[in-house]
Amino acid sequence: MATKRTFVVAAALTVSTVGLLAAGCADGSGAQSGTSAPPGISTQAVGKVSGTPDTLTVVLAVQTQAPQANAALEDNAAKANALIDTLEAKGVAAEDIQTSGLSVQPTYGPDPSTITGYQVTNQVTATVHDVSAAGGLIDAAAAAAGDAVRVQQTSFSIADDSDLRAQARADAVRQAQAQASQIAAAAGVGLGGVRSITELPAAGPAPYPEAALGDRAASTPIEPGSQELTVTVAVVYEID
Repeated sequence: MATKRTFVVAAALTVSTVGLLAAGCADGSGAQSGTSAPPGISTQAVGKVSGTPDTLTVVLAVQTQAPQANAALEDNAAKANALIDTLEAKGVAAEDIQTSGLSVQPTYGPDPSTITGYQVTNQVTATVHDVSAAGGLIDAAAAAAGDAVRVQQTSFSIADDSDLRAQARADAVRQAQAQASQIAAAAGVGLGGVRSITELPAAGPAPYPEAALGDRAASTPIEPGSQELTVTVAVVYEID
């Protein structure tokens, strides 16, 4: 289904540097190479784009306990299957449901050397493409597993952010050029052509807002908010 997407473009600039890229490189014996880079203007800019997430990834866990491991596993399998069946019945495609973790751990009583039972945890990761229906879907899945359900993690994302990244990239380049023009004018030199453009690695994904399993009397509220994408470029210009 089509997803309404909103975005706002902004840009933040880092401090630019002007360097004369003309220093020769000395080798281990102290001799310099016979070539040197011509003077240039180096700038760096960050393009930012805000978009509305259209995808929710939720990790649901089913946790059961029993005196014997087999009993805990059987109980867990029944509840986990009920949870998965509910997700599929609510429209989540089979390829968007994945078992992301399964563990069997002993439990202990007051005496840490005495095993009193076993705890089984089965994690299921579901990708929901209809964020507006996510609250009701999580509620239904939780009801299927009962008190054994755990909401381990939720995160929002934009399924196809290529257009937004292209806008951020173009905005960063424009800002870098504006910086270079200002620097050249202040230095009383002419701004030449682009010598190089480098897109710098992202520092890391922006934190996503998290959803939580709230009051079960009403549908769990899921608000995607907005997500910021950034692209950083470093550009070196010739000096005329």
